[in-house]
Amino acid sequence: MTKLYAVVAITKHGTAIARQLQEKMADVDVYYPEKFARGDESSRDIKVFSGSVVQHVPTLFASYSGLIGIFSLGAMVRLIAPLLRDKKTDPAVVVIDDRAEHVISVLSGHLGGANDLTHRVAHALGARPVITTASDVGQTVAVDLLGRAYGWSIENFENVTPVSAAVVNEERILIVQEAGETDWWPYSQPLPGYISVLHSIEDAKQQPFDAALLITPRLLSAEEAQTFLQRGVLYRPKVVVLGVGCNRGTEAAEIEQVIAETLQKVGLSILSVRNLATIDRKADEPGLLEVCQRNNWPLVTYTAEELNQVPIPNPSETVFKYVGTYGVCEPAARLSSGAEDWIVEKVRSGNVTVSVCLVPHQKGGSL
Repeated sequence: MTKLYAVVAITKHGTAIARQLQEKMADVDVYYPEKFARGDESSRDIKVFSGSVVQHVPTLFASYSGLIGIFSLGAMVRLIAPLLRDKKTDPAVVVIDDRAEHVISVLSGHLGGANDLTHRVAHALGARPVITTASDVGQTVAVDLLGRAYGWSIENFENVTPVSAAVVNEERILIVQEAGETDWWPYSQPLPGYISVLHSIEDAKQQPFDAALLITPRLLSAEEAQTFLQRGVLYRPKVVVLGVGCNRGTEAAEIEQVIAETLQKVGLSILSVRNLATIDRKADEPGLLEVCQRNNWPLVTYTAEELNQVPIPNPSETVFKYVGTYGVCEPAARLSSGAEDWIVEKVRSGNVTVSVCLVPHQKGGSL
């Protein structure tokens, strides 16, 4: 299981298509029956199998990000039906007919990437992609994919299905974007007329709507949640950068507690944290590394010289004495985020200092 996708053929024609696909796509492993072996399988790293494909599909389904079957749609449905668990975890599944005329997205079209994979495979084979997802066919907002390319997370995934229905049924959709990347619209034509975009939740309170998409790092008030999330989806863009300093040997639990308390006080969601930033001398700090690993946050580091290039409101002679810079958390947050100012200047608690900046993104534009 060395590649992202498994290509499985069961016929003579399908075997030829699988070999062709391997030549065009570097991220596929190919499997077909040993009775169609041509003798070069070992050199091409092609896997041949004996017996029925039924015996092998469960392992391939669980081991790869996507499964590409060169056989009928009905056969694929019967094979994978007992294996299905959840749309957030099931792999992409695609089928190709035995003449490579059509490539069909079967399962996990959005979250699993089957629709994109279908287009890639169809392009490689000169075939016709078949996509049945309503938002793709209608070229409208894909609620479960919005901002995914930028790492945005959905806080209330249980609302995705009803809001998606509102979108494809062309009800009044309100998008409120307070932060994050603004070039998320993937099509060349303008947004449909039933979708409105605002950049202030205060303005949004005056706008009638049937379903809402909120893009913000803020913790919502009870009133805002009641108004917008009854039939709304809350996205957390990765726009919060945390500058962190700590004494050597500080435990991960203490660092996490200071981070959580700091974000809570200023009303920012921890789900919107993009990364931590600090001085390069802390690149091997066990507590910091553990915090980053637990939360899947990158750790960005800067030299003392780089940090000293940033004017800061709370310079410290003591910090300079020990690490050669007048501050760690404040300049690190500014440098990493590209922000002009801090949401939180240096906060000290125990062995930890934290500073918070927001990544600036241009609002408006074509949207």
